[in-house]
Amino acid sequence: MQMNAKNGGTVLLNTEVWIEFVRQNWLILLIALVAVLLVINVVKTMIKWAIAIVIVVALIVYSGVSLDQIQNTVTGVKDEAVAKLQGEALRMLKDEAAEATFKRGEDGSFVVQTTSLKLEGKPNAKAVEVTYRGVPLGQWERGEQVNALIRAAQARSK
Repeated sequence: MQMNAKNGGTVLLNTEVWIEFVRQNWLILLIALVAVLLVINVVKTMIKWAIAIVIVVALIVYSGVSLDQIQNTVTGVKDEAVAKLQGEALRMLKDEAAEATFKRGEDGSFVVQTTSLKLEGKPNAKAVEVTYRGVPLGQWERGEQVNALIRAAQARSK
């Protein structure tokens, strides 16, 4: 199996990569399938399987190079989408600060909720979990904008 150092995931099990690979290389896959079927139906047993294995190995080697390229493209698109969501979420921090609600848990944790944002964290933590319109955006450092939203929500809840 191939490992992708960037995300630690297995490239061979990523369905997005396989779907994109099939979309881009459907003709080559079809030709390989026809060639394998012809070889299996025409050639004698030992030679037949040797040729079929060569075709499959050639297809795997060809796809291995392409899968890495496709994986990089998929990862790039995913990173770009997350960056856009983070940018929009930061704009929402400013716009929705006046309507933010603040709830404190028994363990000291808190949840700040607006119409499109949800921040979850602990009082002295350096980061909060951010969810934007139901999509988790991961942990964000508690910068000035995040702290301003938390303070505004606390002030509204008093």
